[in-house]
Amino acid sequence: MPNSSRPGLLRQPDFRRLVAATAVGQLGDRIIFLALPFVAVSALHADEFQVGLLTAAAAAGSLLVGLPAGAWVDRMRKRSVMIGTDLARALILLTVPLGWWSGRLEVRWLYAVALAHGVLTVFFDVAYVSYLPHLVGRGSLMEGNAKLSATRSVTSVGGPALAGPLIGLVGAPVTLLAGSAGMAMSGLLAMTVRKREEMPEPRGRPRLGREIEEGLKFVLKHPTLRSIVLADAVFNISLAAYQSMLLVFLDRQLGLRPFEVGLVLSGMGCGALLGALTATTLSKRAGQGRVIWLASLVTCPLTAVMPMARPGWSTYAAATGLAALSFGGVVRVVAQSSLQQALTPDRLMGRMSATTRFVAWGGVPLGGLLGGASGTAFGAAGTLWIGAAGMTSSVLPTFLSPLRTLRGSPVETAPEPAR
Repeated sequence: MPNSSRPGLLRQPDFRRLVAATAVGQLGDRIIFLALPFVAVSALHADEFQVGLLTAAAAAGSLLVGLPAGAWVDRMRKRSVMIGTDLARALILLTVPLGWWSGRLEVRWLYAVALAHGVLTVFFDVAYVSYLPHLVGRGSLMEGNAKLSATRSVTSVGGPALAGPLIGLVGAPVTLLAGSAGMAMSGLLAMTVRKREEMPEPRGRPRLGREIEEGLKFVLKHPTLRSIVLADAVFNISLAAYQSMLLVFLDRQLGLRPFEVGLVLSGMGCGALLGALTATTLSKRAGQGRVIWLASLVTCPLTAVMPMARPGWSTYAAATGLAALSFGGVVRVVAQSSLQQALTPDRLMGRMSATTRFVAWGGVPLGGLLGGASGTAFGAAGTLWIGAAGMTSSVLPTFLSPLRTLRGSPVETAPEPAR
């Protein structure tokens, strides 16, 4: 496999197919990210707490199936899991426009769709992270993660820019048809990836509890992996609270139209794209460990600019803080994802991914509920202030860990831990 410092993965047909599947899937995901809460806010006139509860339902999958998902995925072919979950998510999303056309759509329906979609997303993400080392090799993980992050970042620009006008033209429920189509196309393109893993060898009689425990111990006893997931946990709870009220703030307090909301969120995509394009260079200059906490320390405080915005030009000036957050987030994720994958043996890759996701994302439903409650008590702007402070404090676990001084690249072959 090519060395990560010599870009060449796009010359590999299977990697190009994975990039194409990622592009259309993420385009659909970004449309869903904007359209689903807009169904609640504009079509069903949900209040602040109901919007926060929808955020919680969308993220509850990590809490419900986060740990067993890793053990189950480790027993299966990852490519097959990715295909199946993409197609299932596409079908589930179709129920929203169908419910709208039948006149039966209500907020509880959205909760069910968000929950089911979130559970399937857990399985997809665990399989996706676990499949990449098999496809590109450990020596190309940094390059592979950076290129896939760049692809996702491009769709972060195009998704909201497409979803905003669509919502204004045909309404949020119908716009979800485009999100469903993106998910379906992603699954169909993943079918064209030819490189398939061997079916994992069974290690005696499967024992789910023991397998989950092994994954938990591996992550939580490793000082580097532990600091990363703890930082992510604080960040994601705070981000969930922030995002649960961001759309409410933009729609009801700043009076932005759907197209203008799409522009603001597209700015976040521009920041993410810039982060993906520079992540490898910044990691080499600052050090792969140090860039993880530096990226958050520099960019998270800028999110406090948004609640100071007023209708007019200051809204778009404040949006630069969101773009900076996305920039720092992608730089951090590219560096830490490559580090996590390089430090994990193949047979534990699914459980490592699921464990980190469970710890890091398990509190997101709580963040959504806190955001809704805070929005009711302090208003949307007050919740944005609280979320910004929480995201900034998330730097502490990684700063107080071996990552504070780690500059070198991680090992390219992870040792097998004692069993």
